[in-house]
Amino acid sequence: MTPLNLIHDLAERGVGVRNLADPLKVDSSNPNDPMAQPAVVLLALFGQMERTYTLERAAHARSVAAAKGRRIGRPSVVDADKLAYAAHLRESGHTIAEIVAKTGITRTTLYRHLPPRPPEPVTAGPVTVADPAPCARA
Repeated sequence: MTPLNLIHDLAERGVGVRNLADPLKVDSSNPNDPMAQPAVVLLALFGQMERTYTLERAAHARSVAAAKGRRIGRPSVVDADKLAYAAHLRESGHTIAEIVAKTGITRTTLYRHLPPRPPEPVTAGPVTVADPAPCARA
C-alpha cells in the first residue's frame, strides 16, 4: 500500500496525519488549512521516491556482488555434510519424513536444498494381442 493510499484510507475514517518532527507544520486533519493536503501529498511522494531509490540501490548492489562471485543473502546455517547425507538418503529412496528424522534438518530446508526427484515415466504395461472374437458369422 502506498503512503497516499494509506493517508486516504485514514482520512475516510476521520483520522488525520500530522507531522511533528519537521519545522513545516502539516496537519491533514484540519480542513481549514489549504496547504495541508498538498504538503501531505508532497511528503508521501518524497517517501515513495526514497523507497524506490533504496530498492534500486539494493538491487544494483546485489547484482554487482553476484557478478564478482560473492554469495548473496544470509549465510547458510545447514552443515554441508548433513546436506550431503540427506541427498544420499533421498537417492536411496527414503521419504522426506525419514530424512528429517535422521538428519534434524527441517522439511522446508530440505525442499530448498535437495533437487526434486525425477518424475517416474508413465508407460502402459506390456501390450498383448487378444484373439479375435469368434463373433463373426458366415
